[in-house]
Amino acid sequence: MKFTDGNWLIREGYSVAGAVQAYDFAVQGDTLTAYASTAPIPGRWATINAQLITVQLHSPAPGVIGVKLVHYAGVRDRGPAFQLYKDNGSHAVIEENEEEAILRSGSLSAVIKKGPQWSVHFYRGEERITGSGFKSIAHIVDGGGQSYMREELDLGVGEWVYGLGERFTAFVKNGQTVDIWNQDGGTSSEQAYKNIPFYLTNKGYGVFVNQPDLVSFEVASEKVKKVQFSVPGESLEYFIIDGPDPKGVLDKYTCLTGRPALPPAWTFGLWLSTSFTTQYDEATVNSFVDGMLERDIPLHVFHFDCFWMKGLNWTDFEWDAEVFPDPQGMLKRLKEKGLKICVWINPYIAQRSRLFEEGREKGYLVKKPNGDVWQWNLWQPGMALVDFTNPDACEWYAGYLRKLADMGVDSFKTDFGERIPTDVVYFDGSDPHKMHNYYTQLYNKVVFEVLVEKFGKNQAAVFARSATVGGQQFPVHWGGDCYADYESMAESLRGGLSLGLGGFGFWSHDIGGFENTAPAHVFKRWLAFGLLSSHSRLHGSTSYRVPWAYDEEAVDVTRFFTKLKCRLMPYLFHTAVQAAEHGVPSMRAMFLEFPGDPAAETLDRQYMLGDSLLVAPVFSEKGEVSYYLPQGRWTHLLTGETVKGGSWRKEAYDFLGLPLFVRDNRFLALGANDTRPDYDYAEGVELGLYALADGQGTSVVVRNMRGEAELSVRAVREGSRITFASEGSGKPFAVKLYGLGAPAVALEGEGAVLQGGRIEVKNSRQAFFSVQVEG
Repeated sequence: MKFTDGNWLIREGYSVAGAVQAYDFAVQGDTLTAYASTAPIPGRWATINAQLITVQLHSPAPGVIGVKLVHYAGVRDRGPAFQLYKDNGSHAVIEENEEEAILRSGSLSAVIKKGPQWSVHFYRGEERITGSGFKSIAHIVDGGGQSYMREELDLGVGEWVYGLGERFTAFVKNGQTVDIWNQDGGTSSEQAYKNIPFYLTNKGYGVFVNQPDLVSFEVASEKVKKVQFSVPGESLEYFIIDGPDPKGVLDKYTCLTGRPALPPAWTFGLWLSTSFTTQYDEATVNSFVDGMLERDIPLHVFHFDCFWMKGLNWTDFEWDAEVFPDPQGMLKRLKEKGLKICVWINPYIAQRSRLFEEGREKGYLVKKPNGDVWQWNLWQPGMALVDFTNPDACEWYAGYLRKLADMGVDSFKTDFGERIPTDVVYFDGSDPHKMHNYYTQLYNKVVFEVLVEKFGKNQAAVFARSATVGGQQFPVHWGGDCYADYESMAESLRGGLSLGLGGFGFWSHDIGGFENTAPAHVFKRWLAFGLLSSHSRLHGSTSYRVPWAYDEEAVDVTRFFTKLKCRLMPYLFHTAVQAAEHGVPSMRAMFLEFPGDPAAETLDRQYMLGDSLLVAPVFSEKGEVSYYLPQGRWTHLLTGETVKGGSWRKEAYDFLGLPLFVRDNRFLALGANDTRPDYDYAEGVELGLYALADGQGTSVVVRNMRGEAELSVRAVREGSRITFASEGSGKPFAVKLYGLGAPAVALEGEGAVLQGGRIEVKNSRQAFFSVQVEG
C-alpha cells in the first residue's frame, strides 16, 4: 500500500506519524524497548499531547532479531497467529551507552541511535546490512479512520529481493507491489495461492513479517531504495534473519516457522490423474494404468480428481455409486498393480452434500455475524465452509478421511483454501481478516495429521495448492492452474523457485499445463522439466494427460525421464533429507548454490536440483536453449561431456535431452532400479565422481527410505591418485569417474577391482582403496 506522493508529500486522505526521536529506553530481561516519539521532544513541555511508538527488540534464536512496533497496546488480539518454534534459551546481549542502545544475537546486532534523528541499524559483525531511518517506522490513519503500521527497510546498491511466496511475476521482486493475500488467480496473474510474508536478499539476510493478515509490500517501488511493508491495525512484528548466506537464512527461518516433513519415497515417482472434467470410470482408469504398463512407463501414483464424488455434492467424501459401484474393490485392484492412491478433496461443503445438514446442525460450518451459515454459489451451489477453528469440526472432517484411508486411499489432494470470506464469524472468535490467509494452515494440518496417524511419521503426504507461513510442514505443494504453453511453463518455474525461497522443500506442477491441451512439442518439453522436479504429476482440465494422447515420441520421452528419475532417487532422497533438516528446497534458485556469482542472481529459467545437478528446461519448439554455467567444470549427466563453466551457452536439444549438468568436485549417486522410486538405494548403487580437482575432497551419503545413512564414501585427490574410504552396511557398490580420465590401476584396497571402467567394491562395511587416474 502506498502512502506517499513522491519523496516529499503524503497522499491525500492519509495522516502519517513517523518515528523521529528515541525518547528513552527500558530493558526487561532479554527485551530492549525504545520509545520513539513522532515529534521532537526538546523539553518536558513537549511531552504533553505526545504520540509514542513502542519498539521492542528481542531474539528467539542466535542470528535472529525480532522487532515489534506498537502504537496502541490495548487492542485485543483475537488471533490467529503463526506458530513459532522458539527455545527457552537466552540469545540476546543488551548494551547501552550515551550514543546508542544495542541488542546483539550471534553475529547480528540491532543498534538504535539516541538523539533527535531516529534510526535502527542492523549489523552483521561490522557490516551494516539494512536499517530503518527517520520516519520509516510510522503509524498511519486514513480518511475513514482505519489505522496502519508501517516499516521501511533500506536496500543497498545491487541488492535484489526474492521470495514472498509462490509468485509468478518476475523472479526478482524489486519494483513490485506485493499483497500477501491468498487468491485463486492462476499462474498467469500477480495473484498467488501461497503468499508468504518473508523475503530474502542477495546480501544474505531475510525479513519475516509475523502477521497472518494482509501485509502489503512495496519492494523498491514506492521508495526505490527501500522495502516497505504495512499492515492494518495498531502493531506490527518482523524478524531480521542473518544467514550469513541464503541457505543459512532458510535454515534459521524454518527453524523458527517449522521444517518441511520428509515425504515418503513413493511420492517422488510419477503421478497420473484422471484430469478434472473428463469422463472416467474404472474401465477408463484401468486403460490408463494398463496403457502405461504396456508401454513400459513406470507409474507409481494414481489420482482421482473431483468427479470421484458426484457433481454438485462436493465435498461429501462419498464415491459416485453410479460410476464406481465397488470403490473399495477397485482400489484394491489398483494397489495390486503396485500403485498408491490419491483422491481430490476441498474444505467446502455444497448444500446438496450429505454433510451439509449435519454440519449446520452441529455448528461445524463458518457462520455469518447473524448466526446463519455463510454460503455462496461460486464453485458449488450453496457452498459452505468447514470451520477448522472448532476442534469438533476438525474431528468430524478427519473422521471421513480416516474411512477413506481405511478403504485404501494413501494421499489427499487438498485443493482450494484460498476463497475464504472475511464477513464471517469463527467458532473461536478469530479475526476473519487474519483467517483469510491462515485458514489453509488449519485445513492442511487436519488432513496431514490424519495421514500421519494412519501411516506414520515421514509416511504422510498431501498434494496442496494453498499455503501460508508454516505450510511447508505439510508437503507436497503444487503450482496451481497454468496454461498449456511455454510461457506458463516458465511462469510455473518462477513460482516454484520463489516458493522454495520461503522454506518449502517440495513442489510440483501440472505437466503439460492444466488449462487447454498443449501441442505435443510443449508437452514433451514439459515432461523433461516435470520429471526433473521434486515431484511429478500428469494432470489437466478437459483432456487426458496420458502421453499416447499426444504422439508416440511423447511415450518415449515419458518413459526415458521417468526411468531416469527412478535411478536418481538415491541422490534425490538425500536432497529431500537436506530439505527436511535445514529448510533448503530440493529445487533451488541458482543464487542459493552460487551466492557469490553475480550472474546467478537473476536466473529464473534454470535451477539446481539439489546441490549437484543443474537443470535448464527447454522453452522452445525447436529445442533451442540459453543457459548459464557458473565457474568450474561441468559434466553432462546424459552424454558424459565435460565443459568449462563461467559463461553462457546456447544449444539445441532433441526431446530426449536438455542441459543437465553435474557440478565438479561432487559425487552423484545413481540407483540400480529404474522402475520404482521406493527401493533399497544402497543395493548396487553407482557413485559417479565428477571432475574432482587436485587437493580437493568430497563425500556422498546414500540413505534408506527412512532417511538414515546406509553408505557413506569420501574421496580425496592428491595429484593423479584418488583415495576412497567408505563405511556402510556391507552392500557392494561401484564408483565411476567422470572428467578425470580413465582409472589406470587399483593401487591398494582389498575388495576393490576395476571392471569395465568402473571400480567395483564388493563390501562397503569399511573399505579403503586408491586408484591412479590418467592425466
